[in-house]
Amino acid sequence: MIILRTVRNISSLNIVASILLFLTAILAALIANSPMAPLYQGFLLQELHLRIGDFNLLSHGGHPLKMIEFINDCLMTVFFLAVGLEIKRELLVGELSSFRKAVLPFIAACGGMLIPVIIYSSLVVSGSPEGRGMAIPMATDIAFSLGVLSLLGKRVPLSLKIFLTAFAVVDDIGGILVIAIFYSTEVAYGYLIVAAVLYCFLYYMGKFGMTQKIFFLFFGVIIWYLFLQSGIHSTISGVILAFVIPARPRLDAGKYINRIREVIGEFQVSESDRIVLTNEQIATLKQVERASDFVISPLQSLEDNLHGMVNFVILPLFAFANAGVVFSGGGNVIGHVSIAVAMGLLFGKFIGIYLFTWLTIRSGLASMPKGMNWKNIAGVSLLGGIGFTVSLFIANLSFAGDYPELLNQAKFGVLLGTVLAGIAGYIVLNMVLPREVKG
Repeated sequence: MIILRTVRNISSLNIVASILLFLTAILAALIANSPMAPLYQGFLLQELHLRIGDFNLLSHGGHPLKMIEFINDCLMTVFFLAVGLEIKRELLVGELSSFRKAVLPFIAACGGMLIPVIIYSSLVVSGSPEGRGMAIPMATDIAFSLGVLSLLGKRVPLSLKIFLTAFAVVDDIGGILVIAIFYSTEVAYGYLIVAAVLYCFLYYMGKFGMTQKIFFLFFGVIIWYLFLQSGIHSTISGVILAFVIPARPRLDAGKYINRIREVIGEFQVSESDRIVLTNEQIATLKQVERASDFVISPLQSLEDNLHGMVNFVILPLFAFANAGVVFSGGGNVIGHVSIAVAMGLLFGKFIGIYLFTWLTIRSGLASMPKGMNWKNIAGVSLLGGIGFTVSLFIANLSFAGDYPELLNQAKFGVLLGTVLAGIAGYIVLNMVLPREVKG
């Protein structure tokens, strides 16, 4: 049952989630370079089974998924489902819902994806396996970057937070397209056809009034398995599933208000103060709670439900599994890939976001948002270089298996670029933002 969160400090949650993610990444790197490294690798390579008779749900190509594959291909599907829900919300009612709102963050995000790719490509050997990682520095980690921004508290204008969130969402769209187009293997179209039929089924069930989240999630698991076997990366199934989750609530706001008034009118007030409510009072309050559940759309409700799981369970597990940079032995961390990734995140994202924002405003396509100026745009452009989650994800898709040394370099580049971009962005914003926000 959903309880409306009337009191919730989003900034604090972002900070805590970011700190947890950072500490988990550090822990992974420490363990990977300690005597516990064999145990760490054994954990990641552990085979998993979820059998129903002879059928193993956690299998691909006839082989059981390893723990790291389960985290990257299964749990991260939930992360991309949450990303898809956020994208859909932004497209419907958020900062991407109209051309006027979307033009500035969209063009800024395009610059933030294009320039890092150019920088990366110029720093690696052309035609070599190193080129497979050119998409790594494209992404911006929304939670991590907002966490750093939240450290500045009320000094940050709302327009700046909205701008960062909006272009990071567009970044996510770009990352999803890259994963779908460039990191898919040979496609088994039979599985995709069945998945497409199920998507159509879910879409029309939503149109006909189905709002039960468990119904959509049940078929979502089936669709995930079909994508896993199809050759299209399974995380894409989560994004597409988000777009068939109904955005219309079972009870509109007007009917909700009328219903609440009727229910409250039936609430029996005791003459004396009671610690324990009567059964009739409890029944009345439950009606209020149910009505409140109905006025929240399945899309918003599911996004809210997934927030804690994604930020405090899935992403830390992902960081633990993928941020284990090896500094000793065969782990060469300094190379073309690590330098290219770090430079792409630190300088490419900054130049791309700032330059394309400047061009958009100077050309008259968009105006400077209220409360923003070129100094704080510079700061938030630096924060755009915090690429952690999706960058590590794309690094694994680029090099895992065939090029372990390049993967190690890419991980180090992501961590280095993210840390430097976060520190630089915080310092700049701390210098340029007013010490007090006038009310």
